[in-house]
Amino acid sequence: KDSEITENIHFRYHVIVPKAAVKSKGVIFMFHGFNEKYWSKYLPWAHRLCEITGKAVLLFPIAFHMNRAPSAWSNSREMFWVSEQRKSRHPNVIASSLSNVAISTRLHNKPQRFIWSGLQTYYDVIDLVEYIKAGHHPCIAADASIDFCSYSIGTFLGEIVIMTNKNGYFSDPRYATFCGGAVFNRFSPVSKFILDSEANVSLYSFVVEHLESHIKRDEILRHFLMAHDEGVNFRCMLNYKTLTAYRDEKFGQLADRIYAVTLGNDEIIPPYEIVNTLLGVERKNKVRIDVLNFPYPCKHEDPFPALPKIADQVDKQFTEVFERIGKFLK
Repeated sequence: KDSEITENIHFRYHVIVPKAAVKSKGVIFMFHGFNEKYWSKYLPWAHRLCEITGKAVLLFPIAFHMNRAPSAWSNSREMFWVSEQRKSRHPNVIASSLSNVAISTRLHNKPQRFIWSGLQTYYDVIDLVEYIKAGHHPCIAADASIDFCSYSIGTFLGEIVIMTNKNGYFSDPRYATFCGGAVFNRFSPVSKFILDSEANVSLYSFVVEHLESHIKRDEILRHFLMAHDEGVNFRCMLNYKTLTAYRDEKFGQLADRIYAVTLGNDEIIPPYEIVNTLLGVERKNKVRIDVLNFPYPCKHEDPFPALPKIADQVDKQFTEVFERIGKFLK
């Protein structure tokens, strides 16, 4: 049972703090992508934002990701056996790999876990914000400004946080996103690094095609997705055609505080879907969106590949992206 996975309940998060700060007067929450197991990709991102903005950067793990997942999920020997079993049961599966077999099996079996783990992470973030505001955090001041920077599916979480604005905690934060921002049913997450095709079909069927039927039958699901603001905001970000006017109005209110950077060749979360979501049906929302085209081949999952041949080009694009984001968050 999810409630019995201790790694998900008791976990560490990382904070990068400016050298001179005793208690930082500003903090940027950073949310990562889907099916991520290690923070190494994000440490240079966080370090650069800390340098540019002078604010602490808090790398927060999504439930059942990073160090909140059982260690067995990262054990290649165990995952090889699970992967072989999965391929034998589903011979037509596409993009099944050792990297995604754990989360693919998990969501294929119970796709509603996507909703519950998302809401759990939301409540964990709120708990941490309240801990900071109570003055208990060792390196972040109680009155610190709170901003957000997210990547990929992490943007889904961050958007729900600022749309809900629990107790007015997020009335004036700035929100920068990289390669994220579209509603869930406009993602294409089938990838060896994200989800396999069988898990994607199961997940899409539950949270998009048949969600309203599940809500009618499941009292707990109905309560959390309809009686709580965060649940309503979660629902509006699952399906482009659900609560469209409501979602457009929300992003219209937040438009001057959101900045999106995306890649022109992104096939997982295409830039035009980010535009469709953030600018709204009638394109009235004034959200700033920059679509960049890197001069080297790259994927959504690895926008800054560590390849010696293109190291200078990668460094240049890395600098460009985070100078833009850092300037906005500063």
